[in-house]
Amino acid sequence: MLKADDPVPEFSLKGSDGKTYSPKSLRGKKWVLYFYPKDMTPGCTREACDFTDNIQRFVAGNTIVLGVSGGSMDSKKKFIEESSIGFPLLADEDFLLAKAFGSWGEKKNYGKTYMGLIRSTFLVNESGRIEKVWSNVKVDGHVDKVLDALYSLVPSK
Repeated sequence: MLKADDPVPEFSLKGSDGKTYSPKSLRGKKWVLYFYPKDMTPGCTREACDFTDNIQRFVAGNTIVLGVSGGSMDSKKKFIEESSIGFPLLADEDFLLAKAFGSWGEKKNYGKTYMGLIRSTFLVNESGRIEKVWSNVKVDGHVDKVLDALYSLVPSK
């Protein structure tokens, strides 16, 4: 998994808003890239809604939020519509971005071991370097932790 101060890997993915996102297109901005396992599942919906409920706090910190998981863009658009998500989602259909960030790996659930997307979040600075990483995220309270880290980067006036 990538760690603080690592540069983000190159990628180019279309967002649910029709824009193409890449480290180059995001340079000069702070951004949060969070990986979630699957559209429209209970934990992923709670996490997306928590980011949405706090989106103005991210905007006030000049920070873009992007969610990413496998599945199709049609699934992302349905998820956004059904859950009123207030930021773009990226479809990583082959999990190439998840693998590049180290967010793809072995998981265990109900005694079964399988490969899957690891719920994780990356806070990226304006120069495209990772500021903070959260892995094996627990949904409840996570967005507040991300915001605390974001605002600790903002110089006090």
